[in-house]
Amino acid sequence: MILCAHFGPAEADAALPALVALAEGLTPVVQALPPDGLLADLGGAEKYFGQDAGQLAAVLRVRALAHLGLDCAIGLAPNPMLARMAARDARPGTTRTVRPDEVGRYLAEKPVRALDGIGRSTAGRLCAYGLDTAGRLAGAPPGTVQRILGARQGRDLQERARGIDRTSVVPNASARSLAAERTFARDELDPARHHRALLSLAEELGVRLRGSGQACRSLTLTVRYADRSTTTRTRGLREPTAHSPALADLARALHTALGLQRARVRGIALRAEGLMAAEHTAHQLTFAPEDERARRIEAVADLARAKFGPRAIVPGSLSDAA
Repeated sequence: MILCAHFGPAEADAALPALVALAEGLTPVVQALPPDGLLADLGGAEKYFGQDAGQLAAVLRVRALAHLGLDCAIGLAPNPMLARMAARDARPGTTRTVRPDEVGRYLAEKPVRALDGIGRSTAGRLCAYGLDTAGRLAGAPPGTVQRILGARQGRDLQERARGIDRTSVVPNASARSLAAERTFARDELDPARHHRALLSLAEELGVRLRGSGQACRSLTLTVRYADRSTTTRTRGLREPTAHSPALADLARALHTALGLQRARVRGIALRAEGLMAAEHTAHQLTFAPEDERARRIEAVADLARAKFGPRAIVPGSLSDAA
């Protein structure tokens, strides 16, 4: 079984390495899920300790409370995708278990947005054809789904709707991400200031990625509210990149999808995940002169920052930022 745990409150971000270490006391196959979660493959641990996954989950919860004062919501399921979904369903201090023979019933009435890899646009297209739940998507003719979404995406998402996840828990993944955060001086209600913070975060991550010769596959947005609660969303990029405008576009899309309106926001964090060497990435040519111009300007700006400091060149909308 795969365990997914989400810890609260926001302080779990700083405690994440210690939480991973606690989980590694049960199994060596632990993957950090910044800012406040982790995945653990309990397959070997169940045999080694002679305990089932539910008992091991209880041990992890007790250790996190005893050592760090943090409680958690835990999901247990046959694969990482289902474990993450189960953890989202669990309340703090509880464990939601999805057993192999329960997968079909568990997914049947889940909205398609609950599945990994389905954003608002894709969900809208599926709902327009009446495929608004995982059960309906799983039962639709494959040809129909592939005509709506394309062959590859259609196959992948229909597999997920049937509870099939071909990913695995990747140990030590905490080193494969970069994060940046902005905390507001007061609880901020203005969406324009939220977007300005997102632009600043995307620009910072882009500079750091390019400076280290890396690109990222996905972004995770965490919004922290006045009551100390948080909302976290992750979405993959169309292609691995370190291009700041591409990062900013996805960050804004993640923020817009939250529909915060007049929410009182205390802070915003953005994390670039799935890092890889930039030399191993491929850029899809658009033949749009403005895109190539932006990339050339970005390269020149990076040279100026390397010589004169990180604040030598900033986007115009951030020029008076502190």
